[in-house]
Amino acid sequence: MLRWDSTKPFISLSQIVMNFTLRIFFFIALFIVSSRPSRAQLLNDPSTVKLIQKGLDHIYNTEYAEANSVLHQVEKKYPNHPVSYILDSFVMYWQYLPIKDNAAKSKEYINKLNQCLDAITKRYGKNSTDPEAVFYTIVARGYIAMMYNYNGELISAAGEAKKAYNALITGLKLTEKNPEFYFTSGMYNYYVELYPEDHAIVKPLMIFFKNGDRSLGLKQVDIATRQGVITRAEACFYLSHIYLEHETNFAKALTYTQKLVNWYPQNQIFNMVNTEALILNGKFDEAEKGMHMLKANTKSFYPVAYNTFQGLIYEKDAKNDSAAQKSYLTALRTPHDDQYTREYYAMSYAGLARIANRAGNKTKAKEYYKKVLEKAEYKSIVKEAKAFK
Repeated sequence: MLRWDSTKPFISLSQIVMNFTLRIFFFIALFIVSSRPSRAQLLNDPSTVKLIQKGLDHIYNTEYAEANSVLHQVEKKYPNHPVSYILDSFVMYWQYLPIKDNAAKSKEYINKLNQCLDAITKRYGKNSTDPEAVFYTIVARGYIAMMYNYNGELISAAGEAKKAYNALITGLKLTEKNPEFYFTSGMYNYYVELYPEDHAIVKPLMIFFKNGDRSLGLKQVDIATRQGVITRAEACFYLSHIYLEHETNFAKALTYTQKLVNWYPQNQIFNMVNTEALILNGKFDEAEKGMHMLKANTKSFYPVAYNTFQGLIYEKDAKNDSAAQKSYLTALRTPHDDQYTREYYAMSYAGLARIANRAGNKTKAKEYYKKVLEKAEYKSIVKEAKAFK
């Protein structure tokens, strides 16, 4: 029988929490900065809260010099405060995306997070139950766990996730306190039910976790997109992912991705997901602007997105299987990232399978669909591959 101190439940927890909810604690921590009185005075300082929010907007819009200038003012006013280290790490996360692929910056990033943990202990004491201390701890440990997870160090990731779990459950009780908390509660409620449905192997371990409610979770995160201030962007981003991958409601996903690109037109990740949503909704003309932006960015994993989307446009809109095939094959020769662009490999393989089937080559189509199932997470694509006979 598994015990609470076994690492196995927390390996699963690291997947549930890290892949889907860890980044949100950063924003909840900042919400606390804007809502509670404190000995640190920062929480009682509206001008500093506005600076933090301004800094976040610059980060999301990839204006890092401007962000650092704003956040430096926060650090100068509140030296060695945990939030300063969190803000610095958040700038690094976006500026060097995907940071896990940059060994030097990854080390610096983790050092920042460990400095945050040290600052928490100095300011609040060891194992403090102060709400601020609890949330800042979740943020720092969550990001560290996420890095371990991406690097395949699941035992270390599980250890960090284990330390974050109790605080996460405490956060569920804060939902009614302020709209910002709808995000954390909604994400937990949704994914703690979804994950074991999609990964049967972890079902026996779910006795260790508080039950959720998928429908309620979606409603809660949607409230955060409309009523939240600090959490609104992350809420939109994750809801778009949920509706693209799990709920197969592309129209709903688009409502959230379009908010993101309107707020942050220079953010390449938001543009990529919005372009995907437009194409999956058959809005090919509207996707043109996003395609131009993707084509211009030849760095990192963006070319795989561009070529996959171009293949879909050729196949679905232009009805040009030859051109589509070339684009899909180009995408599959392009490096992808498991966090952001893994699904585009599955999309390209699915496109090649459809093209092979139309050409009368069912054997080749089956081979491609087999590869689809090795990569796909989107339920719509998995369903397509499994249905092919």
